[in-house]
Amino acid sequence: MRSVPQSRPVARQPAATPTNPDGRDTRFHVCVVCLGNICRSPIGEQVLRAALADAGLADQVRVSSAGIGDWHVGQGANERTVRVLAAAGYPTDHRARQITRQGLAEVDLALAADRGHLAELRAMTADKDKVVLFRSFDPDADDDDVPDPYFGPDAGFDDVLAMTISAVPGIVDEIRRRLDGRDTPLGTR
Repeated sequence: MRSVPQSRPVARQPAATPTNPDGRDTRFHVCVVCLGNICRSPIGEQVLRAALADAGLADQVRVSSAGIGDWHVGQGANERTVRVLAAAGYPTDHRARQITRQGLAEVDLALAADRGHLAELRAMTADKDKVVLFRSFDPDADDDDVPDPYFGPDAGFDDVLAMTISAVPGIVDEIRRRLDGRDTPLGTR
């Protein structure tokens, strides 16, 4: 598996959140989705949020995460998720939530952790193009799925972090493409 950085500098946060008259955040909304929103998607959320801040896009893009199921709603991230994020210098604050049809309608780009989540999300929206596999943006990936580390050894969480870090540059490029209104998707295999 790829090596994981031991720490990273804290990224700049946007000065103010752009809102519309009813107070809703108007930034491009990316949501990372896994099964219960305590393992893979919190890692994806934190790594992507930091990369977007580093790219100077935090004032244009907001990142969230959610789970397909409701088992962990309101809970923090899995302790092993917290461990790998903290060791790599990422924030660890998190509260699990479930994605709904209404919530998905407010998302501009949904990044599914695996093919099962992809199918469930696409069944919740008429806009199939807004739902893509997270790992499809990693040109070196050996598979499109980010495997669920929940029932496995601790090393599985390190693997998820490494897979996430590898896919994020392509995701940032895709977000830039969508912000620019270009029609041709980037980075997807």
